[in-house]
Amino acid sequence: MMKSKIPVALTVAGSDSGGGAGIQADLRTFAFHCVHGTSALTCVTAQNTLGVMRVDALSAEAVAAQIEAVVGDIGVDAMKTGMLLNREIMVAVASQVEALGIGNLVVDPVMVSRSGDRLIDEGAIAFLQDILIPMAAVVTPNRFEATILSGLEVDSVDDMRSAAERIHSLGAKAVLVKGGGMKGDLRGIDVWFDGTRLDVLKTENVDTGNTHGTGCTLSAAIAANLALGKDLFTAVTLAKDYVTNALKYALDIGEGQGPVGHFFPLLKEEERRGKKSTVS
Repeated sequence: MMKSKIPVALTVAGSDSGGGAGIQADLRTFAFHCVHGTSALTCVTAQNTLGVMRVDALSAEAVAAQIEAVVGDIGVDAMKTGMLLNREIMVAVASQVEALGIGNLVVDPVMVSRSGDRLIDEGAIAFLQDILIPMAAVVTPNRFEATILSGLEVDSVDDMRSAAERIHSLGAKAVLVKGGGMKGDLRGIDVWFDGTRLDVLKTENVDTGNTHGTGCTLSAAIAANLALGKDLFTAVTLAKDYVTNALKYALDIGEGQGPVGHFFPLLKEEERRGKKSTVS
């Protein structure tokens, strides 16, 4: 029997027990795009909508083995990294990317939360800047991560442009500085730079407090679109549209910040049916 070729994406990230971010968000995003999702766990977290209670890291050897197992048998058309946690895991991931010839690498440099809390140490940040980012097709820092990577304060669109250019000089093919953590009219504005094209990308600003997992979801959607054969800029714009729609159908669950609605077409259909039932 002939095997059909389906695009494959790999997420290398942490597990979110609350299901809103990390590999859980990534795999749902891959599935939405009809891309087969594979994963390599870097850590297991105990968390919910209120926050993170515990983080247990896997060994660097275990992370490398997961990547090798997936690529060696199934193959990978695109890969994204999320929470890599420490320098040892970053070294293992970079080594596998190089040894296995993994392309279409999306690096979500999970270093600082939206609240500004530092998540990794200085040694890991230096390795990220010097080794992992130069391997990336695109790197997607939030405003706080962009500040660390560029050494520039990021408080305006002009700052975002300058940071994008500075981060691009580290070696990535392209940079998307995300404005989701910005205030007022700057929310929903991202800045793209690929060495030639410097664009301000604006999408509809969705007013919701349930935004958990937006960064993971965006980078996963970019990887999914790359796996589908889209060019880099198109993959980014399609991913932004996907996140905007998912925010419109964000899930109001738990006592804290709920996640985006990765399966929003199903929620749209339920909404439509409910309206139809009310009318009839």
